[in-house]
Amino acid sequence: MEILMNHGTILIMVAAAFGFLMAIGIGANDVANAMGTSVGSKALTVKQAIIVAMIFEFAGAYLAGGEVTNTIRKGVIDTSLYADQPLELVFGMMSALLAAGSWLLLASFMGWPVSTTHSIIGAIIGFACLSVGADAVDWHTVQGIVGSWIITPFISGLFAYFIFLSAQRLIFDTDRPVLNAKRFVPLYMFLTAFIIAMVTIKKGLKHVGLHLSTLESVSASIVLSALVMFFGVYYISRKYRGDENLGFQGVERIFSLLMVVTACAMAFAHGSNDVANAIGPLSAIVATVQNLGAVAEKAQIAWWILPMGGAGIVLGLATMGHRVMATVGSGITELTPSRGFAAQLATASTVVLASGTGLPISTTQTLVGGVLGVGFARGIAALNLGVVRNIVASWLITLPAGALLAVIFYQVMTSLFA
Repeated sequence: MEILMNHGTILIMVAAAFGFLMAIGIGANDVANAMGTSVGSKALTVKQAIIVAMIFEFAGAYLAGGEVTNTIRKGVIDTSLYADQPLELVFGMMSALLAAGSWLLLASFMGWPVSTTHSIIGAIIGFACLSVGADAVDWHTVQGIVGSWIITPFISGLFAYFIFLSAQRLIFDTDRPVLNAKRFVPLYMFLTAFIIAMVTIKKGLKHVGLHLSTLESVSASIVLSALVMFFGVYYISRKYRGDENLGFQGVERIFSLLMVVTACAMAFAHGSNDVANAIGPLSAIVATVQNLGAVAEKAQIAWWILPMGGAGIVLGLATMGHRVMATVGSGITELTPSRGFAAQLATASTVVLASGTGLPISTTQTLVGGVLGVGFARGIAALNLGVVRNIVASWLITLPAGALLAVIFYQVMTSLFA
């Protein structure tokens, strides 16, 4: 308690630095995943993708990142066990942020698309087991996370497989592919807008106090999607007039428009949701220090935390995001706008499905599963199995790596302040 009273400001400043490091890691890894398909399919250049992500990720994090957040992500540990030792919680959350941020930066440097959510959860498990004991961890939640390593990539890959096959049958394998693209792409735009609207409403707008029922969410999404579809019909008919003789090149030009729209919307939804991986533990630290040790399940977010998290995400993307973008966009399989669209739509669909069922998922693993599904639709030879093997290995070690690093940093911090 004496440390909290005399050194509270220093603790918050150090924690803020660790939270900023975590946000940089999110930007370098997770955001690059979201934009990787757009870059790999050449719908956007790397520079354009960074600019789009900077704008929409920051907007999502700042505008819809949350007024109140669960300070312990996914209910992984029981905070009531720290009521008599709040300093342990502060040091633990600081070590979790530093551990997860360090792991994400290492993975991003290596070009590995890993899960930011699983990184912070692994780190929290590590310090909890060391400080209080294994009983502090909700192992049922951990089992769900491990199960999601298999389930979510499979579901997303299945969706991507059939979405890509539908485009093949309806557009590419026909006598007049450009004409059919003009006919069916607006329908794909409706479906895409509907899924993205549901993602944003379910995972974004709830943070600003807008809690819609399922019926209201579906109704609003249908109206927005219909408007997008009608705009698509009008825009495509004027923009791509006379492209009928371009063949598949003309089709991919039309799909490029769809990829840009999807990238913007997914960046906003991602920023609104995953910034919590950085600000959740940081909010726990700030609240505990300011309340002089009173541990609460929920904490009001200080005014400076959200913009700091958004800025960190943008910095991470701009400085290191290109490495993971290259892995997702071109390392797994060769992407075109139509293939990238199938992977992106499959990812968004899986996120909506998971948010409705409460399945703990990783956006990273979901997107990689979608890209794999597109590759399988073209045949196993279209996949770079060496890259796939490295990605899967990085997934398996993320949770224990976060836990191990958190244990090391926790021991160092407690030794220094002791």
